[in-house]
Formats: sequence, structure tokens, C-alpha cells
Amino acid sequence: MEHAEALNVVRALANGVDPESGEVFPQSGPYQRPDTVRALFVAVQALEQAARAARRRIELPAKTGQPWSEDEDRRLLASFDAGRGLAELASAHERTPTGIRARLVKYGRLAA
Repeated sequence: MEHAEALNVVRALANGVDPESGEVFPQSGPYQRPDTVRALFVAVQALEQAARAARRRIELPAKTGQPWSEDEDRRLLASFDAGRGLAELASAHERTPTGIRARLVKYGRLAA
């Protein structure tokens, strides 16, 4: 089952609706109990957060969060000293501009 499908099913259950038929569950049913409804809404929030995190990971450059090698540090510093900008460095190193900035601060090339 796809993530989006699971979210739709849990969302329907949390709203007291049978995800297959669209019928509203009877008030006496287990899906209408307050603790069950609360738990289902917590599950909906968790699934939505997981979906946002997955979309964000797809948008991030390939090396985001990976350790820097000494060689990559040397190339970064040499390129920065040669006048390359943060966006260009981020693209070349497959990192975020924030990651590049943090590395340059670490080596004293930029003020914190």
C-alpha cells in the first residue's frame, strides 16, 4: 500500500467513515470511541509528517548530511578563496548553501 493510500484510509477512519463504502460508522462502533478517534488523528499527523519529510529529502542535494572528506574541504576552501559564491559552491559540492556556509564558518572564511 502506498503512503498516500494509507493516509487516506486512516484519515477516513479518524473521521468516522468507512474508507471503502463511505458510510458513517454507528456511534456505538469501535471507531467512534474517543480514545480510538484521538489515536487515529495522531496516526494521521504522523503519516503527514512522514510524507513532508520524504518530500523534503527528495528536494535536498545528494550529499546533505554526509561527512566531509579532507579533499572536499580543501576543494571547497580553494574555490571559495578563488571567489566562487555560496550557491555555486553548494551546487558543485551537492550540499545546501547552509551546509557550505557552516563549513566556511568552521574554517574561519566567514563570520558566524
